[in-house]
Amino acid sequence: MTEEAKPSPGLRAIAALFAACAIYLAIVAAIMLASPGTISMSAGAPLLFGLELAGPFMFLLTALIATAVVIGLLKRNNLTRHAAMLIAIAGIVMLVPTVSGATITVNAKALAFGGLGIIVRVIVAWYLARAEVAEQFRAR
Repeated sequence: MTEEAKPSPGLRAIAALFAACAIYLAIVAAIMLASPGTISMSAGAPLLFGLELAGPFMFLLTALIATAVVIGLLKRNNLTRHAAMLIAIAGIVMLVPTVSGATITVNAKALAFGGLGIIVRVIVAWYLARAEVAEQFRAR
């Protein structure tokens, strides 16, 4: 690969983040399917925001979507960049009630994890929205 063809370190980090989520969801889904009741469906709550109640197949579907985002980001598909930003923004919106509730009940652990989740998602959306990153996707 030429230097120009390599994704930037930030883009690789975001792809790695999506890959880690995909691997986690796929492993949890496989365990749920192989041995029902071993893992609670709430194991996917931080990533699925209520969709975990649909069962292990929702875990697999989400893992598949995250894998598609990883591949699209590494190939610098502009539509995938927009999808990743939309996923990050949706995650921010879904975490606001959690952080608000943790603030009201003075739950430091939930506030820290919720706040960290919002911060990571804001960084992902901000980075992918930057002009120089968008230019990398247009250049392909």
